[in-house]
Amino acid sequence: MKAYKHKVQYYETDQMGIVHHSNYIRWFEEARADFMEQLGMGYTEMEKEGILSPVLEVEATYLRMVRFGDTVTITTRIKEYNGIKLTVGYEIHNDKTGMIHCKGITKHCFLTKMGKPISLKKELIEFHNMFSKGIEDSQNNKNEEEGDK
Repeated sequence: MKAYKHKVQYYETDQMGIVHHSNYIRWFEEARADFMEQLGMGYTEMEKEGILSPVLEVEATYLRMVRFGDTVTITTRIKEYNGIKLTVGYEIHNDKTGMIHCKGITKHCFLTKMGKPISLKKELIEFHNMFSKGIEDSQNNKNEEEGDK
């Protein structure tokens, strides 16, 4: 999977030219939407099938500042998936330094448009298979990266 790139915009920063902490959560969402499209089932496709995927939880660990004009690369991985819930992990790397500046997770569930929980494994097997492949790919990429160290 191709990582997501983002160039920091002026409006994303505070008076000191440092990215405001709330923007990292927005970048998680941008990267997650891009990741899902690469899997072949972006939010548009899910919503056409009547599936919503709200955020249940967000965690972010801020390690270093990112500043106006920097470009960051956001790697996205499926950390957990069981057909009903999904956990996505993120690492935000500064392209200049290669260092991780923020990492985090988001947790999601799947609902019908009426708000009823749904199991993709039981009701939409093609979406379930895409997420299952995504978790396999994420694990393989993680293992390859660890082997490079």
